[in-house]
Amino acid sequence: MKTLYSRIVVTTICIMVLSSVFAFLLSNMYYQYNLKAYNDQKITDMAYDIENFYKHNPEVGIEDYLTHVGKLGYQIVLADGDGHEMFYGGEFSRNSLEPEVIKEVVSGETYHGILNFPSKLFITGFFDNDLMNSIGVPIVIDGVTHALFLRPDVMVQFGEMRIFFSIIMIISILLSILLVGIITRHIVKPIVHLTDATKQISQGKYNLKLNVKRRDEIGKLSTHFSHMAKGLEQLEQMRQEFVSNVSHEIQSPLASIQGFSQTLQTKNLSEEQRNRYLSIIEEESRRMSQLSKQLLMLASLDKEEHILEKSTFDLAAQIKQVLLVTEWSWRSKDLAIDMELPSLFIHGDQQLLHQVWTNLITNSVKFTDSGGSISLRISRLDDMCCIEISDTGIGIAESDLPHIFNRFYKADTARDRKETSTGLGLSITQKIIDLHRGSIEVTSQLGKGTTFRVLLPAV
Repeated sequence: MKTLYSRIVVTTICIMVLSSVFAFLLSNMYYQYNLKAYNDQKITDMAYDIENFYKHNPEVGIEDYLTHVGKLGYQIVLADGDGHEMFYGGEFSRNSLEPEVIKEVVSGETYHGILNFPSKLFITGFFDNDLMNSIGVPIVIDGVTHALFLRPDVMVQFGEMRIFFSIIMIISILLSILLVGIITRHIVKPIVHLTDATKQISQGKYNLKLNVKRRDEIGKLSTHFSHMAKGLEQLEQMRQEFVSNVSHEIQSPLASIQGFSQTLQTKNLSEEQRNRYLSIIEEESRRMSQLSKQLLMLASLDKEEHILEKSTFDLAAQIKQVLLVTEWSWRSKDLAIDMELPSLFIHGDQQLLHQVWTNLITNSVKFTDSGGSISLRISRLDDMCCIEISDTGIGIAESDLPHIFNRFYKADTARDRKETSTGLGLSITQKIIDLHRGSIEVTSQLGKGTTFRVLLPAV
């Protein structure tokens, strides 16, 4: 049984066989403990009816009478006290009746052979064609008491029904096996398609179409599988785009460094030109260093290898510290800082959240023209801490807003190149906030400024 189809078919057939055997055993037990006594009493009443009819109609010849009764579907034995036996109706397969039983019936007792018949395993006693499996009653013939033994002739009374039920059982079994095979094929077919789809995915083919229109568990599995394939396709596209972006970001400064290094090897350069080229090489090297650090941080955050070292601290004090560290940048552009930072404690990783505020404040300073302003506010909303960082900078186009948290995305590549941006800062910011079970939103208008709104769980 190597295939799921064969497993289901064989398992179903085994269940059918075991169920049939179990049902047969239960039916035998039901007969032994419930129907046996009832059947014994019913046939006893029949035997006494026969005896009573002859008692009131002695003019009827006993031979003809019992012969006609036997033809109605009964097996009859008439015995006297001397052991002489006469058989009417169907024949018994076994005649194992003890002489003492005949003498007891002749003496006036009733023999309950059906009730006391020792049934063998897997054989319902009702169908055992044995003289012991009969009812014996006394009957007086010409003034002499005889023993009349009676049992139904099963072959005469139920022969056609047994054939009928046997045909039904055989047809039912064959149809069941056929239907199990067809239905199992119908059940397994989508799984076969899923197996083929997994092979295609393993070969890098993600554009799959599973035409499984079912509402059961397999239909849901196919739907989820299709969504997974689309997700893997998007992930592969992101991976390729990520590799392309990283290669581009590394290639650009490397090309600059290589070009200016070759230029510096010429002899007809002035000291001013040499220093300018060296400063460009230094700036591009710094940019590559920043890119490598951010890539390492993203890799660590993506794999969740970075264990949050949480502690309770004052968020306002941390943001003020970031403002102090970046003071040279916003003072050089003569930016006004508007602060509303009441003391508010949160439980988080100080180092990572310090990176978040540094990224957001640095961006506000970077994209706000001289003489502008930056606003920082902290407030509490129920069990969340709300941090808003707004600026009066150049703003972000509406078409760019959905993409600003994507890795390497730059709304203005020329401007970012000037500012040595890698396009990873906001991606890192969002990842850190997600790890803290928070959220970040952005609203912006071109020429009017940008507002970042961060929500973090408060203490």
